[in-house]
Amino acid sequence: MAEITAAQVKELRERTGAGMMECKRALVATDGNLELAVEHMRKTGLAKADKKSGRIAAEGLVVLAAATDGHSAALVEVNSETDFVSRNDDFKAYAERVGELVLRSAPADLEALAASELGDGESVESVRRSLVAKIGENIGVRRFVRLAASDAVIGGYLHGGRIGVLVELEGGDDELAKDIAMHVAASRPAYLEADQVPAAVLAKEKEILMAQARDSGKADNIIDQMVAGRLRKYLAEITLIGQPFIKDSEQTVGKLLAERGARVRRFERMELGEGIERKSEDFAAEVLAQVRGQ
Repeated sequence: MAEITAAQVKELRERTGAGMMECKRALVATDGNLELAVEHMRKTGLAKADKKSGRIAAEGLVVLAAATDGHSAALVEVNSETDFVSRNDDFKAYAERVGELVLRSAPADLEALAASELGDGESVESVRRSLVAKIGENIGVRRFVRLAASDAVIGGYLHGGRIGVLVELEGGDDELAKDIAMHVAASRPAYLEADQVPAAVLAKEKEILMAQARDSGKADNIIDQMVAGRLRKYLAEITLIGQPFIKDSEQTVGKLLAERGARVRRFERMELGEGIERKSEDFAAEVLAQVRGQ
């Protein structure tokens, strides 16, 4: 059996990012053959990735990729289990590469994205699995959105890697598109304008407002007026056009757009971990389980 040197272990660690003892064991198993050791560790790493795939990953990054011509942009959410890993350089580089790939190739769905080549002949999925093995946490590409229009400005805004917004703006410029995107990030409108609010949502809100108004003991005609006024206020609160602009609360977003001769066609807002049910766990017990190799 070949003698395993410290230099071999060091080189394998640099190539795989794995621990020293894992590297030494791989080299022993392959009689010191570095290339076979890399292959062996990748196979082992894929098994580890499968084992970690069921663990909740609600941290991570939202990344924004935008074309230089201002006519297309993409948002991608890539998740990790902890905020610590979201700051890892390899994780950040992976997320950014996936974002650029979505912008460039416009995949049809997550399945198509996973199968797309990320570089060096490897797919998004194979690189993800290798990263899981290297970092030791479950990592997943959760969702993406891409906007493109040759006759509009596509603006974007990214807040701390946790909230991303895209805006498709007709008749405006890059600055206005970014301002509107910043507003969406901060004020999180649910709809663009009032006529997009589903009838069922309006009916439910009206039912709630009617019940509140009846408690006032006022006459029916007064109650109707109260409800109508409160419903208008509610619509202003949940629609982009009706909200006060964050940079000037004296005017609504709708008024700002009218003054600038612009119109928002659509917007997309993505917030990290939105809708993921986070599981509360005993951290000390989890660490103990890892130490025991469970």
